[in-house]
Amino acid sequence: MGLTSNKVLVLAMVIAAVLFVGTVWLWPRLAGQNWRAVSGRVGLLLGTQLAVFISVGLFANQAFGFYASWADLFGQENGQGVVVDHLAGGANSPIQVVATSKVIGASSTLPQVAGQVQKVDIIGRTTHLSTPAFVYLPPEYFQAKNSARKFPVSVVLTGYPGTAEALVNKLHYPSTAQQLARQGKMQPMILVMLRPTVAPPRDTECVDVPGGPQAETFFAKDLRESVMAHYRVDKTPASWGIAGDSTGGYCALKIAMHHPGSYAAAAGLSPYYKSPIDPTTGDLFHGNKNLQNRADLFWTLKHLPAPETSLLVTSSKVGEHNYKDTLKFIKAVQDTNVTRISSIILPSGGHNFNTWRREIPPMLQWMSERLVAH
Repeated sequence: MGLTSNKVLVLAMVIAAVLFVGTVWLWPRLAGQNWRAVSGRVGLLLGTQLAVFISVGLFANQAFGFYASWADLFGQENGQGVVVDHLAGGANSPIQVVATSKVIGASSTLPQVAGQVQKVDIIGRTTHLSTPAFVYLPPEYFQAKNSARKFPVSVVLTGYPGTAEALVNKLHYPSTAQQLARQGKMQPMILVMLRPTVAPPRDTECVDVPGGPQAETFFAKDLRESVMAHYRVDKTPASWGIAGDSTGGYCALKIAMHHPGSYAAAAGLSPYYKSPIDPTTGDLFHGNKNLQNRADLFWTLKHLPAPETSLLVTSSKVGEHNYKDTLKFIKAVQDTNVTRISSIILPSGGHNFNTWRREIPPMLQWMSERLVAH
């Protein structure tokens, strides 16, 4: 049974309940002072607390999508791949469709009516990185009258560690985009949904690590080229946006600021503005101060030419730790007089899915207004 299986969660909860009842029932019998009675009480308490802790952890993982599998949880994820082209001219497809499904809540299974979600493997030609992802194709993509139409694209990133499935099943990006398009509040748009961790289990913070994974190049170059080779999308940055929450929000802002020739707009939901260095990241910069400075968005705004791109940031007055930094970032962007900045500031809201679900609809509308359809 998988880590995110409902059966695993129910089993853990049943075990916790049985141990709790057992502790209450057996406690009077273990009231003695001998070593067996004391050991029994200690064992019951530890067992019950461990079972409750595991149940709460499994429930939290189900709700927030931190880890997708047992291997992911224990740092044994082996999703990174190396591309070897065997056909002349590099004819292998950079995107492999693994499975297809309908949009959650859709009444029809016909893609031209309800759109489609494709589970894919994306391969980076230059970085030799590969990663799983989900691609939402709107109903209009499959309609005969739009056979020559090219669609705008928004890349959507999770936080760290995060799972791409959470963007579909927990944050409801495809169903939200479809509903907004039907209401005329946004244009039909392709969503490419994945996590920023392209070299699991390492948190690369979307950095080109010296001698290591070239994560920034993957998102700025390889991802775009792979999607353009497989789907009907435009090559110009005016048709491309990138968004994300938490780590994904930081990555989205940074990539758009560093590569305005790739993305015309970026949205960071509860982002931070400087790459951390911790046990999950390892040494990202190998002593290269220029690379470290470049990963600081405040330093970028102050020392590098202002990028011609549109940015959106979100925070909450109560519940988010990035509120003060977000206000500083807004002011720093305004001072450039070149980069455009918008914001969503909630009265209250924590760093969680519930908060982001409140921000996603207006964010998608904002993104749609800034991308050009052809």
